[in-house]
Amino acid sequence: MVEEPWLRGPIEGVDPLTAPVLYAFTQAREDLARYTEGLTVEQLWGSAVGFHMRHIARSTDRLIAYLERRMPEQLGDGDPGATREELLVELNSAFERAEAVVRAIDPATLRDARLVGRKRLPTTVIGLLTHIAEHTQRHVGQAITAAKSIRDGARGGN
Repeated sequence: MVEEPWLRGPIEGVDPLTAPVLYAFTQAREDLARYTEGLTVEQLWGSAVGFHMRHIARSTDRLIAYLERRMPEQLGDGDPGATREELLVELNSAFERAEAVVRAIDPATLRDARLVGRKRLPTTVIGLLTHIAEHTQRHVGQAITAAKSIRDGARGGN
């Protein structure tokens, strides 16, 4: 069995204080690819798996925009219908953009203020990074639960 990303050692060139968000992205990629294998478009969207995958990608983009002190595009989480492969590509693209930003963060700025949302609520760089990681994993867990439910239903299990 392959160790979870956070147990695979330090990420070269990445400060240990910013690495957890990169570990979360790697874990999300691996888990979502594994647990969505073989699901049809109808299963993805009928169970909310597709919603969670797209939401992770688009919310990551929005949160990274706040990290960069930009106002994000206010895209919804999209119309249903994308295939598993399209969702995985969208997710990977969002993570790659975010990873480039995270890798460039100077750890000395982790306490710097940031504002989030239309209400411009206060947080910090480390607060945003923490939220990006935990939000990603929260929705990965929901997607996995929904995917397992589909598989259990297909087998007639409980």
